[in-house]
Amino acid sequence: MKIFYHNNEVGVPMKEAKVIDLFKDNIKFSKNNIVACRCNNEIKSLEYVIQEGDKVDLIDITDKDGMRIYVRGVLFVMAKAFEKLYPEAKISVNYQLSNAMFCEVENEPITDVMIKKVKDEMTSIIEKNLPIKKVIMDKKEAEEFYAKENTLRGKLQVENKEKNTVSLYFCEDYYNYFYGVMPISTGFMKLFDIKKYKDGFIVRYPNRKNANELGEFVETKKLQATLEEYDDINRLMHISTIKDLNDNIEQGKVSETVLTAEALHEKKIAQIADRIADKRNVKMVLIAGPSSSGKTTFAKRLGIQLKLHGLNPVTIGTDNYFVERSETPKDENGEYDFETIEALDLKLFNEHLTKLINGEEIEVPSFDFKDGTKIYNGNKMKLGENDILVIEGIHSLNDRLTSTIPKENKFKIYLSDLTVLNIDYFNRISTTDTRLIRRIVRDNNFRSYTALDTLKRWDSVNNGENKNIFPYQEEADAMFNSSLVYELAVLKKYAKPLLDEIDRSVPEYSEAKRLSTLLEYFDDMDETSIPNNSILREFIGGSIFEY
Repeated sequence: MKIFYHNNEVGVPMKEAKVIDLFKDNIKFSKNNIVACRCNNEIKSLEYVIQEGDKVDLIDITDKDGMRIYVRGVLFVMAKAFEKLYPEAKISVNYQLSNAMFCEVENEPITDVMIKKVKDEMTSIIEKNLPIKKVIMDKKEAEEFYAKENTLRGKLQVENKEKNTVSLYFCEDYYNYFYGVMPISTGFMKLFDIKKYKDGFIVRYPNRKNANELGEFVETKKLQATLEEYDDINRLMHISTIKDLNDNIEQGKVSETVLTAEALHEKKIAQIADRIADKRNVKMVLIAGPSSSGKTTFAKRLGIQLKLHGLNPVTIGTDNYFVERSETPKDENGEYDFETIEALDLKLFNEHLTKLINGEEIEVPSFDFKDGTKIYNGNKMKLGENDILVIEGIHSLNDRLTSTIPKENKFKIYLSDLTVLNIDYFNRISTTDTRLIRRIVRDNNFRSYTALDTLKRWDSVNNGENKNIFPYQEEADAMFNSSLVYELAVLKKYAKPLLDEIDRSVPEYSEAKRLSTLLEYFDDMDETSIPNNSILREFIGGSIFEY
């Protein structure tokens, strides 16, 4: 039998061999813990049976899909340990923090003794290297299964109109549903930690950059406070999972859900404007956030709230302050790096900012990207008595951008689509996935990009965010969560057909299929009740604002 391994044609002696058997030595001696494979551009378990002509790549936890699989495995082991020691505990996997997943037990107090027992049990489960088996049932079998079992684990699948089967992962007599491929045994998750943290606990795991040690856990207090706030509000709305949202849609409560979510946004934006106005010395507002956070709409809505305080927002763009092309830094590939802060003329930018807040006039340059130079066309700028500068950009939270401006004259805002809606209590929806789905829709609606175009660029976008935005998020004076609890039910009808156009001939197929499958869980939601100033309108269209 001939197959392709890492794009090289190889002959193998076995027909229909499992990946785990055919590549046993590769997996056993892997430095970075191989946990699955990519076969014909689709993520598969190591139990996958290889067919003639298959294109196979092994993936370890330095791969983003490999890391997702590893984390699922650790959480599965954690849940199994709790089931044995504290069978009545109602666990929820809430959101990701720094190289860790934050979890809660809703009906029992968490103690150090509890966590120590769970950690010891997890270690024992991992050392036993117990097989994790995927069991697939048809809908009738699943309905009979759940009629006997008093559990919600994986039950969402039964109600999914787009799925004909229900799958569960079994390990001994424990079972649970996890969205996506799972490691084939518990022995793959040797590196983990579990610790009591605040009113819950964290499950730690390695970082993709170093698969052989636990990733550093760095507290992000402001970010977590923002996540907690929205998590609490979702609970008050009784919408914590996709099932809750689908029930809400089915019961005809869409308008109420939309109005409540949008009212929360308006309230938070108004509160930020109040804080800015209360600080009489603030001369500039700096806004930063990762791609598809809704920064443009947020800035416009914040501007309206500031006007209610008698303040007039005036924007100045950093795009006009690039250094000359001959001075532009280059990345590791020898390409011009326009995202690094060194690509900006920081000296000139700060000189202009200082003059503006001192009431002086400046001539704002425009940057000619073709010739790589600044051009002065007599564009004068001077701030009036009630004017306040608004600066939006990837470096806005980095003090180097405004190094000569006193701290009391600046107000920094970080915003992101911090999703707190989960698939179910064990399966969270990634914040990054929601932003990616937003971007796919916007790129297609307003930039004529296909979903494939967006997916090809996404890793580069993420790398820029990791370098230039996320390290500075805790420097913000205020955080704004731009997520809307209902948004994926609306984005589904736009994004899913675009994702389904991508076939398995390209590497991005596995990501497209994963996102498309996620969207299948959402019931379709009518968008007529979404107001025309909503952040979501920035992506689906129909906004009152001009972009």
